[in-house]
Amino acid sequence: MNNLHPQIVWSHFATLCAIPRASYREEALKQHLIAWAQTRGIAHVVDAVGNLILKKPASPGCEAMPGVILQGHLDMVCQANAGTLHDFERDAIKTMVRDGWLIAEDTTLGADNGIGVALALAALEEPNLMHPALEVLLTINEESGMDGARGLTAGTLHGKLLINLDTEEWGHFYLGCAGGVDVEVRHECAQEEIPQDFALLRFDVSGLRGGHSGIDIHLGRGNAIKLLAEALRDLSAHTDVRLVELNGGSARNAIPREAYAVCAVPIAVVSGIDVWVEHRLAAWRQRFAEADAKVSFSYELDDMPVGLALQQAERDRLLTFLDVVVNGVSQMSEDFAGVTDTSSNLGVVSLEQGKFKATFKVRSLHDARADASATKLVSHAQSYGLQAYKDGAYPGWTPNAASPLLALCQEVYVQQFGQPASLQVIHAGLECGLLAASHPHLEMISFGPDIRGAHAPGEKVEIASVGHCWTLLKAVLQASAGRV
Repeated sequence: MNNLHPQIVWSHFATLCAIPRASYREEALKQHLIAWAQTRGIAHVVDAVGNLILKKPASPGCEAMPGVILQGHLDMVCQANAGTLHDFERDAIKTMVRDGWLIAEDTTLGADNGIGVALALAALEEPNLMHPALEVLLTINEESGMDGARGLTAGTLHGKLLINLDTEEWGHFYLGCAGGVDVEVRHECAQEEIPQDFALLRFDVSGLRGGHSGIDIHLGRGNAIKLLAEALRDLSAHTDVRLVELNGGSARNAIPREAYAVCAVPIAVVSGIDVWVEHRLAAWRQRFAEADAKVSFSYELDDMPVGLALQQAERDRLLTFLDVVVNGVSQMSEDFAGVTDTSSNLGVVSLEQGKFKATFKVRSLHDARADASATKLVSHAQSYGLQAYKDGAYPGWTPNAASPLLALCQEVYVQQFGQPASLQVIHAGLECGLLAASHPHLEMISFGPDIRGAHAPGEKVEIASVGHCWTLLKAVLQASAGRV
């Protein structure tokens, strides 16, 4: 990244790529940033939950202006393609430049939200930038439950204007975001011995694009867990299938790209499995010809010793639930064209030794709708005799089109780029809703560069749009310093 511009931003992002920062594993990065701040005379505070706050006084003559808070999160979603040897607790992210984009081919890149963090750090470091008092709030564990923003104590922040740098489409000012609720489903399954004349097979669904469970949920991409449940339910209608294991997905806020199941079937039917797999795959490739054309379905003989499998009634219970449970978009926004209002994502499933667990992420631009959808999902699971409960709810961020901060940012945007930015809300969980709950006086806005494929391997960020964001951020800070 040494030859990318603006270098002041990309040098910070290179550091973020070099230091692993999975959710709950941000401490090494945090200590690095504290040392970086200390060498530059930038004050720092680590609050009770572990958020890092960096503070820089106003430029001379700007002390009376309202303080500005720049906000992002330290952690990233960690996903890698099957067969990729990458340890997210030790290895640096490998990047390359292609056609004007910085990309991580086989893992997530962490541009979400590493670019936002890099922009904020660059603003602290830029020597000739006129600005009001600056606070940079870098939260922890955003991707795993927004723990940092959730635990921020009222009165911690002193600025009046907050710029969130965690959106992923350049040319838009974001004024609102979805809230969300997690739903967890569990069940202890009764098991029985597998007959001796059965063979063990492993079925794999792979090759799907995955993506962000909010931003990409409307694109019609395949959910590996749903497809595998659909296939196994079909197979069990034609032959005796004993379900042993089922695993898929790695994060509730990512669309599952891969899933597998270990099943036992009568040895006599194994020879016909090829035809069934090919037929099922052909149907999927026709169905997902535009959204997920590289979907793959395969099987192989498994060398596990024959042991226990779910009782047939338990198999039917789980496969039917996973097959029919609501997944994807349930309502589009009435106010913002093309924006999802309410959705759910079946993100992670595990079934091992009879213990079943499924995790869903429910989102909505309206908190009441998110809660109602989650409640219906819980009731649906309970109707199958499964345990289910809601957890981790966080509020959305209500748009305020009359915000003076928005007016200022639009004025600066027109000056810099010759046309106004569009106004948008995002079907994803920005931390702004929680920050507004603890600091209701804040005026807030969000913008960011073009990022594609967040939460999935192959994530990339457009280099030019990072430069545009840096130009805009500097100009907004300087305009804020002269605000009356």
